[in-house]
Amino acid sequence: MNSYANLLKTPGVARIIAAQLTARFPSGMLSLAYLLHIEGILDSYGAAGLVLAATSLGQAVAGPLTSRWMGVWSMRKVLVLTMIVCAISIFCMAFILMPLWLYMVVGLIGGLSTPPIQPAVRTIYPKMVNSKQLTPLFSLDASAQEIIWVAGPVITTFVAVQISTTTAIVLAGVLLVGGGLWFILSPEVGRVRIPRSKRRLGVVLKRPAVLLSTITGFLLIGACAAVEASVVATFGDHGPESGIILAIFAFGSLAGGLALGHLPVGPWAMARRMFAVFVGMALALASLDFWWLAIALFVAGIGIAPALAVMFAIVSATVKFSDTAEAYGWVGTGQLIGAAIGSAVAGFLIDENGAIGGFAAAAALAFLGFLIPLVLRGWHPDLRGRELTSLPDTAPIPIQPS
Repeated sequence: MNSYANLLKTPGVARIIAAQLTARFPSGMLSLAYLLHIEGILDSYGAAGLVLAATSLGQAVAGPLTSRWMGVWSMRKVLVLTMIVCAISIFCMAFILMPLWLYMVVGLIGGLSTPPIQPAVRTIYPKMVNSKQLTPLFSLDASAQEIIWVAGPVITTFVAVQISTTTAIVLAGVLLVGGGLWFILSPEVGRVRIPRSKRRLGVVLKRPAVLLSTITGFLLIGACAAVEASVVATFGDHGPESGIILAIFAFGSLAGGLALGHLPVGPWAMARRMFAVFVGMALALASLDFWWLAIALFVAGIGIAPALAVMFAIVSATVKFSDTAEAYGWVGTGQLIGAAIGSAVAGFLIDENGAIGGFAAAAALAFLGFLIPLVLRGWHPDLRGRELTSLPDTAPIPIQPS
């Protein structure tokens, strides 16, 4: 814990973590808020699901694009523009009664304009700390984001039930704007300039570490989404058990990130962390008892934040600085697609076999998430003893004639 305390004493680190978490907090709120709001208006969970699918599609497409634009038009300009459009879409969703197709269009626009806060902050981190502090910082960031997924749904449900679904959506929009402005106005955002990439969109995926992180992240988040669906199918959505189990799952990730974040990143690092995720999810197949699932998912959670931290670290160390934001955008897109597919596969298996089918899907995805970095460990760089900084961009420097 001393290493994290020292890290947070580094000028700007605590502030930038808090600002980006606030700006990203709506990620843990909007899906549930939209679900409750659209279902209440159109009286159909299927219709609400279509709106969520359109929103997720927009986010998946936008990830690499808006991240890359930050190297063209500057970080602040892209963040301001996307924040304004996204906020307008959120408030339209809250206040305007529309037919289903128009809700889907608004959701798609909101997804496409989701501010690229996550790629931005992970591009900034290497410029704020020294190379020895970067892996713990990535781990702290991955651990802290669990707050979004624990507190976001709880706050959304409370506000939606006690006040209204409109208020829940508006609250998410206010946090997006308030947190976004806090982050955008941070001095670090103005000081860091991403060079314009000279490569075509998607070429960065040829980097083995980026492709490995994208594929493994897809499987990891897909497994987590399957777990969430399975827990709700086990305990229902009326009692507190589902929320408690998922909070324990997230707390395991938080604890794992803080406990393992200082460890050096060798070529086996991702496989080892994914093995912990697989073991915990496989244990869940043995029993659907509340306490057994709590223990099993705590074990699974221990590997999640550390695995994500390794993904961020190997991307940071193996791509040119001009490509880092786009690379993180692709990793984020992989995770979004994984969440959608994991939920869909788990839902089908739950309908056919009950909650145990969803847990089987989660375990299978986690096993693939362990197997791929194991087999492709040659794609995984050995960062032990290395400077954990992006590869430099070199280009001619224009000289003004005297």
